[in-house]
This record gives sequence, structure tokens and C-alpha cells, in this order.
Amino acid sequence: MIDITLQNFETDLIGASMHQPVLLDIWAPWCGPCRTLGPVLEKLEVAYAGRFKLAKLNSDEQPEIAGQLGQAFGVRSIPFCVLFMGGQPVDGFVGALPESEVRKFLDRYVPPAGEEDEEPLDEESAADDAGPMLDKLKAALDANPNDDGARYEYLRALLAAGRAAEARRVFEPVAPQAAGKTPLDVRFAAVGHWLSAIDRAATARSPEALATAIAANKRDFDARFELAQVHFAAQRFTQAMDELLEIVMRDKAWNDELARRTFVAILELMTKAAPKAAAPAKAAGSLEVTGKSTVASADPVVDQYRRKLSMALF
Repeated sequence: MIDITLQNFETDLIGASMHQPVLLDIWAPWCGPCRTLGPVLEKLEVAYAGRFKLAKLNSDEQPEIAGQLGQAFGVRSIPFCVLFMGGQPVDGFVGALPESEVRKFLDRYVPPAGEEDEEPLDEESAADDAGPMLDKLKAALDANPNDDGARYEYLRALLAAGRAAEARRVFEPVAPQAAGKTPLDVRFAAVGHWLSAIDRAATARSPEALATAIAANKRDFDARFELAQVHFAAQRFTQAMDELLEIVMRDKAWNDELARRTFVAILELMTKAAPKAAAPAKAAGSLEVTGKSTVASADPVVDQYRRKLSMALF
């Protein structure tokens, strides 16, 4: 179990859900039903033996996240639970459901016991966990190669899974749309920045050496940008934006606004569309999280960094 804050929202909730289901329990100390549901969820996390991760968010201490998630899904009460998989919310429920109903909810998404690998996954095997999702995205693109939306989602999933070489091949037909300071498609421009970061990180100095250079000269923008690229390539997006923001605050025009443009690219990549798949039959108290909207889900981390950039620019 882990407590979610603005600082770890991206890594411990969104990022973690790329590897295993994460159930987010939004609660408050004064909420009686929350105190009833909490022990049930904690018991089930143990009973399911690592097949899902439980995350908890105190709505009193993190009102921004709780408010935006509640607004996104039309929920105004707690306890409010949302299951994240593949970096996106896929389903949820409201209220202190009995243990049997929570189990039914989890069993629709959590892999059955015995399907986990007995040996720890290496990095390549972990990337292969995204295989079914990648196959689905590839099939959608193969069915309609002119669907830029399908191509973008496939590219983003490939890069998130560490398949840069394959992503380059998929990116090649739309590379002209990503070129220049004013690209034709900001989504593909963002992918281009990600690929550039991967290239730069391959020959970059160590984070320790870069931190030393920056400590010696706060205006060593080359070192700071290099460190941002290392973070970007490793999908430490907020750390990358923190370094880029330091450049923007000190010199907005540096290197033809490269820091700002890279910052905006990361925000674009972090902005996820709401799931579109039809939801399965619901248990009592469950949410219509899927299939309701095609607009981007509210993301408090993205919103927070958009505000930071606006303050730095204006």
C-alpha cells in the first residue's frame, strides 16, 4: 500500500499501473464508510498476493487530485475507488461495498493466481508485458494507416515499453509533420522530442557528473538540458520538466526555445485520452468510468506543470 500525493502521482500511480493494476482508494479520516472499506481493501491486497497494488489518497490532504478525479468521473462522494491499468483509469466504484463485491470487481481485471512469472522479470520481459496492448494498437493502425490518432497512440505505447527501434520505423512516415519549430502535428512533434531524448541519453554524462556541473554553474544550460534528456529518456517526466523549467525561468529564448518546446512535448505525452472501450456489467455502486467520454482525463500533475510553465513565461 502506498499513499499518493502530487509528488508521486505520476510514478507510483500512473507509472506503476503500466506493470500491474493499481486500485486507488480516495478517502478521508472523518468518513465512516471509508473506515469500513479501508481494512477490506488492505486485507484483499494481502490476499491477492501482489496481483494488484493498493494506493490510498487522503482527499483532505490532496484536494486537488481528489477534486479533479471526482470531476472527471462525476463523483462527489467518498469512498471512491478507481482502478488504473496501462496508465489509465479503466473502472471504479463508489461506497463501502462488501468484500464479496470488491472481489467480483477485482476479478474482472486482476490476473488469476498462478499466472505470474515465478522468476523476477528482467527489463526486456517487463516491456513485453505490454504486448497485448501493443498488438491491439498495431492492428488498429494496420487497419487504417492514415489514422494519425491510432499511429500516435501506438508510438507512445511503443516508447513507454522501451521499443525505440520499432517506434522509429512507425514514426518515419509522419516525421515531416513533426519537423520545425511550428510542426503540423504537436503529437508527432512530442514523439520526435522523446526519440531525440533517447538518442541524447545514450551518450550523455552520468547524472552525478551533470549535477556537479550544474552546481558549479547554475547557467550551464547545456548540462541542465542534457540532464533533462536523461530523465526524459528514462520516463522520469516530472524530473525532466523541473530541469527544463529552470532553463526557461533563466533564459526563455535559449537555443531557439528548445527547453520550452521540450517541456510542452512532455506535457503532450503525459496527457492521456479517456478510455473508449465499453464497460462490462457493473456491480452495485460501480462507476461508468469507461466509455463515457473521449476528452482527455483530468491529470493534476499535468495541470500543475502547465501552471508552472505559464508562470515562468509570463
